[in-house]
Amino acid sequence: MKKLNTKLLFTGALAASMLAAGCGGNENASGNNEGNDAETGNNQEASSDGDKILIFNNSEEPTSLDPPIGNDEYSYSILNNVMEGLTRLEKDEPVPEPAMAEEWDVSDDGLVYTFYLREDAYWSNGEPVTAEDFEYSFKRLADPETASPAAHHSYWIAGAEAFNEGEGSEDDMMVEALDEKTLEVTLENPVDFFESIVAMPQLFPVHKETVEENEDWANSPDTFVGNGPFVVSEWENDEYLFVTKNEDYWDADTVNLDGVEYVMVEDSNTAYQLYQNDEVHITDIPSEMAGELIDGPETAVYPRSGIEFQRFNVEEEPFHNRNIRAAFAKAINAQEIVDYITQENQPVMTGYIFDDFAHPAGGTYREHAGDLHEFDPDEAQQLLEQGMEEEGYDTLPEVTLSYNTDDTHHTVAQAVQEMLQQNLGVEVTLENQEWAVFLDAQRDLELQYSRSSFLGGYNDPMNYLDNFTTGNPMNRTGWSNEEYDQLVSEALSEPDPETRFELMAEAERVFVEDYAIVPLYYYNSTFLEKPEVTDVVRHPVGFVEFKWADLQ
Repeated sequence: MKKLNTKLLFTGALAASMLAAGCGGNENASGNNEGNDAETGNNQEASSDGDKILIFNNSEEPTSLDPPIGNDEYSYSILNNVMEGLTRLEKDEPVPEPAMAEEWDVSDDGLVYTFYLREDAYWSNGEPVTAEDFEYSFKRLADPETASPAAHHSYWIAGAEAFNEGEGSEDDMMVEALDEKTLEVTLENPVDFFESIVAMPQLFPVHKETVEENEDWANSPDTFVGNGPFVVSEWENDEYLFVTKNEDYWDADTVNLDGVEYVMVEDSNTAYQLYQNDEVHITDIPSEMAGELIDGPETAVYPRSGIEFQRFNVEEEPFHNRNIRAAFAKAINAQEIVDYITQENQPVMTGYIFDDFAHPAGGTYREHAGDLHEFDPDEAQQLLEQGMEEEGYDTLPEVTLSYNTDDTHHTVAQAVQEMLQQNLGVEVTLENQEWAVFLDAQRDLELQYSRSSFLGGYNDPMNYLDNFTTGNPMNRTGWSNEEYDQLVSEALSEPDPETRFELMAEAERVFVEDYAIVPLYYYNSTFLEKPEVTDVVRHPVGFVEFKWADLQ
């Protein structure tokens, strides 16, 4: 199976990008591929033997292909295709269907799930996937020694939170392999969407023996063991990762592609040149071209449960003060960011939780919860003055806005910097960092004020709310509120759906009004996608799926 010479095409595309920029404007970015036969030679060679290789720009190197460690889209866009959980979201709807488990039972009280694994489920090393693998993996996710930023996704299981917080043992976590193919999971409280939770990458199984023998097992194609539609075949760090069809996958007949090449092209203009040269099938739209391309024939727009926002470190001055935090949030015009920078028609956030979750009483979550936040520069100025008076500030302490390297993030940060200067008279310094460095610094509360995002993994508002409970690894603000924690706890244990949604809405109000974050906008997933690409699946609450994809 032949594959692109990624180093070579990167160099050529970058040169083309620089040439276009030097000519002033985007004269060469019209979508006309005439005259590019030489540049597309690699792509033709890759498919000359009949192999179907889809080339996808992943933008960044995955943080990790170890399921409890990756916990970001760069990692899970790959993991979702080389691994599989007990369930998988259906092709046409974001609802769970059998995957590693071919069926399951739920007890009358909704607390005990019994999953029956399929006999034809195998790891890529040829060994069978067992219930013990899942028991080991779920406990490993909760194990404090794993230090998973996604450990809270195990808390649905009885005893998991206590184990993770050092107040209980592994043996107290209520997940058990009853035999080689039967897994029993007991929950803390009834959760009617638990089948969706076990479809999330955080709860993918790992091959126990491989993990215990080699702590670096997930860093090389020579040692990586998966169980999904594709297997990891090649990996050149920061350049590309190549996966090939897993012929031993239980549903291999459904998989049409022979392979997927994930290329790591961080600069969207370079990636666009590759796309123009037919050397990439799917990539992001460059931010400065979004207005031009958003309605184009090769633009694919998917709904996405996710948000773009900014975090305050409430343990650092001046953001220990609620009114100063609120002033910053209300001084930023997210509508202008959407209209003039991202230009992808994203809805502006008027709260925290994704708007379109269905409410059990009918309509959407936001229709019932109401709007909780708006741009108001006059109120922002008043709040800043009040906060500075409370703290005895004559001059606001220096403020640095940090963001991970990306052209859109950079442009948004510049716009925010200007808005804060115009609307509050505050000077803000900008700082960019590479993704891995940035993520570590944010997790360690080393950043004062930082760019953030969150992608929903299951179809319920609780997916958002539990992120900001006290001590949650996703919190990354130092913010803690007893009333909020109590409301979230009550919602988790409330069996009545309408009452549960009322509790979640009240928790959201408490959170938004304390302004631990700056709400910006909800996501769309917007990509350039070649016409020959079919059936790439992107659910609002999942990650990119190539199981059903094809090249025509």
